[in-house]
This record gives sequence, C-alpha cells and structure tokens, in this order.
Amino acid sequence: MNQPTVSPPSPVAAGGRDSSIGALLLASGKITPENAERVLRMQKELGIRFGEAAQRLGLITEADIQQVLARQFDYPYLQAGEGKFSPLLVAAYEPFSAQVETLRAVRSQLMLRWFARGRKALVVVGLESGDGASLFAANLAVVFSQLGEQTLLVDANLRTPRQHEIFDLPNRHGLSDMLAGRADAEAIQKVDSFVALSVLSAGTLPPNPQELINRSSCASVNLMLESRYDVVLYDVPAAELGSDALALAARAGGVLIVARNNKTPIDSIAALAEQISHTGAEIVGSVLVDFK
Repeated sequence: MNQPTVSPPSPVAAGGRDSSIGALLLASGKITPENAERVLRMQKELGIRFGEAAQRLGLITEADIQQVLARQFDYPYLQAGEGKFSPLLVAAYEPFSAQVETLRAVRSQLMLRWFARGRKALVVVGLESGDGASLFAANLAVVFSQLGEQTLLVDANLRTPRQHEIFDLPNRHGLSDMLAGRADAEAIQKVDSFVALSVLSAGTLPPNPQELINRSSCASVNLMLESRYDVVLYDVPAAELGSDALALAARAGGVLIVARNNKTPIDSIAALAEQISHTGAEIVGSVLVDFK
C-alpha cells in the first residue's frame, strides 16, 4: 500500500437546512444576533436560503458556508488561523487538498485491510527521527475521525513526544502515567474541534521508557483502549531509537511503516520489516511522506 506524496431566535426556514446553517453560524460567531435579523428579512423578501442571504449581505464568505455545511454533515474542519493546532495538520485545515485526498486513500486501504477484520489498534512507525511519522499519525487520526469512527491517537513516544504540541494540549498526565498506575482513562483528552477524535498524550517523561512499554500493564491498557474506541493509533519513537516500537507492535498486532520520500533507504525498510515480523505483528502497509 505504498502511497506517494485539512437576541433573536435561531433562524427558521422551510426545509430545515437553512435553519441548521443559521444556528451554526450564530453558534460559531460568524454572525451576530442583530445581523441574523437582517438576514432573516432578506431571506423572507427574496425567498432564498439563509446562507445565501448572509452571503449577499457580505456577512459571511463561501468558505464560511462550506465549513458550516461540513459541520452539519459531521465532517468538521477548520479555516486557516482558526484554532491553535499546528498548521501542518492539513487534514484539519485543507481537507479538500490533494494531499488529504491521499490520506483518505490510505484510510480506505487500512479500513479494508485491517479494521474491517475486527482489529482496533495500529502502530505508526518511522525509521528515523524527522521522517514525518508523528505528523502523519496526527493527520491520519483526523481523517479517521472525520469518517465518524471513534478515534484515539496515543502518543506512545515516551522519549520526545509531539502530539500534545500538534493539538495544543496539556501534557500533564498521559500514557506513561497510566502504565505506571498513576492515572486512568480520565487522562484521555477529547479534541472538541472534531466530532470523534481524542488524544492520549505521552504524559510524564519516564527515565525508563523501554521498560515501561514492556510491562504487562501495557497490554491491559491497550485492551481497555480497544474496548472504548473504533480506531486506536499509536505514534511511537523512530525505530532507530530502540525497541519501543517493536514492543508496542506486539501489543497492537499491526504496523504501518512511514518512510521519507527520497531519504529512507530501501534496505532500512526491509530490515525493520523483518524485525517487526519477529514480534508476531503484521505489517499492514507502508507510506511515503514528504512533510517533516
């Protein structure tokens, strides 16, 4: 699966759709209650949809309309500058780009090859630091959540975690604390900007990440997470940094290898694939990425 290289009452109108759009525009602060009255008057006079009337009055843009339509159909995304996420989270900010279309193609392959078989967890691993595996895992988690799958992204990189930075989340308690028995499922954080996405950050950076990942508690935590979510994606340290990824691969059962286009040697990919096979885990596929 190699892939190349995101106050008046709420407006009411016949048919219901404009009503929902009007309510969403109000709730998101795109229009004020006072402006809503102007829109309602034009809507009634011209017999047009609420969104069209708001656009004609110059209160919103076509991008605003597309965004609220996406929320109406449970496909949320953000406009540039909205939210505090990393701008490299293209699945959130550029959902109709060619790059995100490729992400959706990867998602479809994973659904068919792995998750449709009743599997829940998947490790996403790169070979070297800076290969882009963490960012790829974050974007993949977003597109799975946009599908309506209850998705959990686990930052299992207990050395140099990144997911809390990508999603602008606190990193007080997380996976390491759960493995050490110092936290429970309440450490999982819901990402409110998306309908079905949650993140479990790495938590307290331990002095013994490899030993912590190899504890029996890791298997118990994975089973608990799988029971609560449709899709559990593990972002792990690069393979060059140790055997953390291999230990988690054995727990999850499946691995997606991320390689850097024009950088990662084929021999290195083959060597990692052989190591993974020795854990009993299945290599579900591999992808080539260009972003860091």
